[in-house]
Amino acid sequence: MLKEFADYITYALLKLEPTSHLGDALNFFIYDTLKIFLLLSTIVYGVAVIRAYFPPEKTKRILSHKREFIGNTMAALLGIVTPFCSCSAVPLFIGFVEAGVPLGVTFSFLISSPMVNEIALIMLWGLFGWKIALIYTGTGVVLAIVSGIVIGKLKMEKYVQDYVWEIKAGAGDIVPTSFREKLVYARDYTAELLKRIWPYVIIGIAVGGIVHGYIPTDFVVKYAGRDNPFAVLVAVLIGIPLYSNAAGMIPVVQALVGKGMAMGTVLAFMMSVTAISFPEAVILKNVLKMRLIYTFFGIVAVGIIIVGYLFNFIL
Repeated sequence: MLKEFADYITYALLKLEPTSHLGDALNFFIYDTLKIFLLLSTIVYGVAVIRAYFPPEKTKRILSHKREFIGNTMAALLGIVTPFCSCSAVPLFIGFVEAGVPLGVTFSFLISSPMVNEIALIMLWGLFGWKIALIYTGTGVVLAIVSGIVIGKLKMEKYVQDYVWEIKAGAGDIVPTSFREKLVYARDYTAELLKRIWPYVIIGIAVGGIVHGYIPTDFVVKYAGRDNPFAVLVAVLIGIPLYSNAAGMIPVVQALVGKGMAMGTVLAFMMSVTAISFPEAVILKNVLKMRLIYTFFGIVAVGIIIVGYLFNFIL
């Protein structure tokens, strides 16, 4: 329904050509704006209702294992069964931080959720076989765990925005008891969070729409083809400004492989688009300070580049 509405506005009402750059970019912007805000509202509200049943200390106990590696592993595995795009995973990330879950553990979830999920596994299996699907899933989980551990060791809690800690500090002051109170709490929390982040979401989607509409697939192949020894690095740098979920990237992956791009380069491109997109950074800016965002992107990007070259070597 949302896609049909976006198509109607773009092509029927505004009479733009479906093949035009402007039409493609505007259609992407309208559709993704509707989709992301619907997802954000639904996910934030649902998470807030669930949080009302799980006091912060209980959540903290589940993911804050005395062996941090186990907490990172649990968070990464949780990401597999919560197949959100990177922007939609942010509300859960915020909820974990507010609950007092260690920062590195929350990042393991934030990396795993958009990049590795059952939808991507099934689609990759169907298109490229079980080896590619399992290698992608396995390396994605390992990347999420290792990146989370590294971020945790850096002790960067001071680069989380102050208001997040204020929410955390006040989280235990009022505990909703009745079901009605829980729904009211969830409604108010959702409204407050959306009011704080909506401009950043709009800016991020607009940038993604411009890139989507004006940068053709051939551009990526030209600069990240098999003959370029820096292809993986180039593919990751091209992928970061883009935005999509894992399922949406599978057709692009198939097209790029069909155009002759190496499998490792294509999968590194897919990882960079899904795990460290520019729109995600724009939203995270309202929660994290820039030094932590740069660190997060840098660690994950380096990991993806290593995985890409490893894939090319193995495959």
